[in-house]
Amino acid sequence: MSNYHIKHLEEYFQVYRKSVIDPEVFWEEIAEEHFLWRKKWDRVLQWDFKKPEVKWFEGAKLNITENCIDRHLEIRGDKTAILFEPNNPEEAAQHISYKELYHRVNKCANVLKAKGIKKGDRVCIYLPMIPELAISILACARIGAIHSVVFAGFSSNALATRINDCDCKMVITSDGSYRGVKTIDLKGIVDAALEDCDGVSNVLVVKRTKATIAMKDGRDAWLQPLLDDASDELVATVMDAEDPLFILYTSGSTGKPKGMVHTTAGYMVYSAYTFKNVFQYRENDVYWCTADIGWITGHSYIVYGPLANGATTVMFEGVPSYPDFSRFWQIVEKHKVTQFYTAPTAIRALAKEGVSFVEKHDLSSLKVLGTVGEPINEEAWHWYDDNIGKKKAPIVDTWWQTETGGIMITPIPYATPTKPTYATLPFIGIQPALIDGNGDEIKGNQSDGHLCIKFPWPSIARTIWGNHERYKDTYFSAYDNMYFTGDGALRDEVGYYRITGRVDDVIIVSGHNLGTATIEDVINEHPAVSESAIVGFPHDVKGNALYGYVTLKETVEGGKHDNLRKEINQIITEQIGPIAKLDKIQFTTGLPKTRSGKIMRRILRKIASKDTANLGDTSTLLNPECVKDIMENVL
Repeated sequence: MSNYHIKHLEEYFQVYRKSVIDPEVFWEEIAEEHFLWRKKWDRVLQWDFKKPEVKWFEGAKLNITENCIDRHLEIRGDKTAILFEPNNPEEAAQHISYKELYHRVNKCANVLKAKGIKKGDRVCIYLPMIPELAISILACARIGAIHSVVFAGFSSNALATRINDCDCKMVITSDGSYRGVKTIDLKGIVDAALEDCDGVSNVLVVKRTKATIAMKDGRDAWLQPLLDDASDELVATVMDAEDPLFILYTSGSTGKPKGMVHTTAGYMVYSAYTFKNVFQYRENDVYWCTADIGWITGHSYIVYGPLANGATTVMFEGVPSYPDFSRFWQIVEKHKVTQFYTAPTAIRALAKEGVSFVEKHDLSSLKVLGTVGEPINEEAWHWYDDNIGKKKAPIVDTWWQTETGGIMITPIPYATPTKPTYATLPFIGIQPALIDGNGDEIKGNQSDGHLCIKFPWPSIARTIWGNHERYKDTYFSAYDNMYFTGDGALRDEVGYYRITGRVDDVIIVSGHNLGTATIEDVINEHPAVSESAIVGFPHDVKGNALYGYVTLKETVEGGKHDNLRKEINQIITEQIGPIAKLDKIQFTTGLPKTRSGKIMRRILRKIASKDTANLGDTSTLLNPECVKDIMENVL
């Protein structure tokens, strides 16, 4: 019998050793004992990081929705699968049982089929955090269509780029979304995006805000009437283990977003196994991840991981500050939430408001706390531990990526002793390595280097949609026979890992990966701008914020600088979305460059962070004089 639920540290080490000594036997046992297969695999693993190519459970046949829904119907049919908490606290919460979820997913899948969507077609989902988002995802998976969820905070331009990149045939959206006191016109954003997307023949619209919107004849249809007429029964499409399940875009350092492709069987096994252990989920628990399904966290730990375990998973439409800063804690108390998984940014924002919003709520149901999206700083960790967990609910500081599909380094609650700011130990089956400046592996503890992974895990992304060469260059070219994470890490005296941040030109702001090249390209479109460089600098709430150095084509009077700053941020908002706006914009006479013309962002980062004591030797720069000018005018 495999260890599907690790309960103490000794057991962790035993299971971990087994998983790295004989990975194929280990993962075969997990897959065989805990999941539903139409046909068993021919081989557990085939891999070659040089190509790169990874295949798990090759030859197996399955449908992930049968594992997430159908197999629970007999014993958990009436159990709440999705607990929807709306933006407005006056609106009643919805409890969607596994039985109801089964019928609603089937209805939605039948609508997709009636609109011509078939196995392998791509469907873009641009929805707020409402049940229809999870149902649409599962409906795509039910018929073998590949879903591509785009976070409903992205601009029409960013949406169009993603729709075109994977050639989506359909978009599922809503008339609008609620976000705190705001109402956002999602349908208007979709309409603007589709002016540049020739491949989309159908747009299905969920009625959420009841706003007046334009509907294009022959293309747009309200979803609800179609659901009302659809059958609630459907036999799931049989999928191969390595058939794509979804595409999810993440920011790249070279500008164009990367469409990470996750396949069916390995992703299912790993997301479910990590969920069960990292959150120590038990049958009657109520689990809540506050992320948006537009990000990988929502895919793996709101939808697939929890539902594959027959869990009750909370979907929250709103924001932590509406109607006031007690909203999270009010929901925890109301639904007796047992596991709570959120971002350090949210914790810092709530901590800033003091404990009065926390103290009036009963949080005694909480058993496990989690953090995701970026490393958590020590002050926020202690605030979370003291005020939310009351030192009784262990904090799992999880490290992973869109590309990894599931949690990679994490404590196991009640088993791994925690240490503030450390993600601690590798999860079962994960073989990390620290690499030094010469490309050699650092063997001992008390060391730091570039974080790599030496052996494939089941949920590793298989490729970048339409660009396998970029996948190879980005993740497998830096170090021989290893996956390069793009992050730096240090390992302490007992082997605990602490993630120290990105080593490429991607900045994590409020848990979102933002590629600097993409933002710079947008800024440089402004007619007054000659060139720009974006760096991150420390921010009390966001962790990092964006600092822009902008060189203008002509000198502009100081009084016009504020208008230019507004225009630059407006362009960023329109082209990418408000999440990429710059907190500070400094106009410069030039940017420090090497003699080959590369902008020295390392110097700019130090200046933005007011850490100018050790800039290094600037005399070798092409234009060393500009460094002094930038330092004197830093914001």
